[in-house]
Amino acid sequence: MTYSVKQIATALGAEAVGDTELRIIGAAEPHKAKLDQLALAMDPKYADGLGQGDAQVAMLWPGADWQSLGLKAAIFPTRPRFAMSGLTRMLDKGQGFAPGIHPTAVIDPDAKLGADVSVGPLAIISAGAQIGAGSVIGPHCFVGMDTKIGKNAYLREQVSIGARATIGDNFIAQPGARIGGDGFSFVTAEPGAVENVRNTLGEQGDAKAQPWTRIHSLGGVSIGNDVEIGMGCTIDNGTIRDTSIGDGTKLDNQVHLGHNVVVGQNCLLCGQTGIAGSAVIGDNVVLGGQAGVSDNITVGDGTIAGGGTKLMSNVPAGRTMLGYPATQMDRQVESYKAMRRLPRLLREVAELKKTVFKSGKPD
Repeated sequence: MTYSVKQIATALGAEAVGDTELRIIGAAEPHKAKLDQLALAMDPKYADGLGQGDAQVAMLWPGADWQSLGLKAAIFPTRPRFAMSGLTRMLDKGQGFAPGIHPTAVIDPDAKLGADVSVGPLAIISAGAQIGAGSVIGPHCFVGMDTKIGKNAYLREQVSIGARATIGDNFIAQPGARIGGDGFSFVTAEPGAVENVRNTLGEQGDAKAQPWTRIHSLGGVSIGNDVEIGMGCTIDNGTIRDTSIGDGTKLDNQVHLGHNVVVGQNCLLCGQTGIAGSAVIGDNVVLGGQAGVSDNITVGDGTIAGGGTKLMSNVPAGRTMLGYPATQMDRQVESYKAMRRLPRLLREVAELKKTVFKSGKPD
């Protein structure tokens, strides 16, 4: 499908100049752009790339002299990165999943599918499952017993959702997401070494070795509206109550949520973040890549944790955290700078000692 420059600008709420009837079939980096592609040059540092490609139209930074750049038309968004959201949505060709129910799909007679639901090859929808109107269940997906999924869900290939999950509207799950496995919850018949270490912060005591007995997961997973789950994510069922994710929250690839975890609204959990059981994450929290959250702690609303941060105790609302163990980011940076200065300080102390003791013992 093609779009005119005018159509794109109107959809993005942006200004268009030049020959706005030129047709566009896609987008590209400036140095690779072809005649019928929109070059994305929203920063002056990309200007040189326009001369290397063949683009006639570009999305430019505010105030750019589009004619001197050899263009026939240009689009000027007020917020370029936000405009990328609308542009990519328009130009996304999708995965080519066919409409309707594929003949190899297995759908239990007790499942209920809304209008215009698409079910791909070898997908399985279990008894009592409910799929909202306009949803897409991709190839090799599994939807468990009594699971409820809202309208306009989009499950990419090989997504697995266990029994009794409840999911809102506009849900997106990327390939290989796994939702609703049992929690990692085990106990010993008598207090063991792990419990002693936790209570004493170090001492195992005289506890004997014992086998582990599993605690079954009776809860499920509850997910709000407009949530996206990345590739390879794993979300455990709750033990008694549900593990839950609030409206608008996005999980990057390979994020893990343990049993009973509560994640608030509009959070961003970046790649390989792990949240241990029964932790509570507030609204509008951002956890950078490979961040970790200990079990049974609370992370307040609006917290931002940098990549690799390990949160081991409660975090008040609005904090910016970094490091292991986590401290406020400015303090962590100052500590790091101090560590970098240590070798120089040690050399200076050594030289000072030589000077002092060479001149005789001090009074």
